Amino acid sequence: MSSLRGDRPVYITGIGRIKQCKRCGEPEDRCRCGTQRPAEIRPGVPRDGVVRVTLDRKGRGGKGVTLIMGVPGDASEITALAQTLKKLCASGGAVKDDVIEVQGDHRDRVIARLTELGYRVKRVGG
Repeated sequence: MSSLRGDRPVYITGIGRIKQCKRCGEPEDRCRCGTQRPAEIRPGVPRDGVVRVTLDRKGRGGKGVTLIMGVPGDASEITALAQTLKKLCASGGAVKDDVIEVQGDHRDRVIARLTELGYRVKRVGG
């Protein structure tokens, strides 16, 4: 039986599916064409300069959390902005994977403050 992918493995037990470059066909860690994104950029959070603010209730027992995604800057700047927003909303929160979480539905306040600070803001969802 001939293999369409040649002799390269596409799945290894214990590791799972091996992601391959669509251009050169090599595994992502050995990509030779340079089309792969850097590891520090998460695929789910676009880095286009627009800060997205949304409300999330999934996995939290029905309680809402305001999520702020796509904030430019390094980890210390994002943490400082998170502290500012949590104080503004008089609420708790956290920073997880460069996404700021503020407990409660504070989208309007957060959008107003981010606009004052000079960010381009987009409200995502209802």
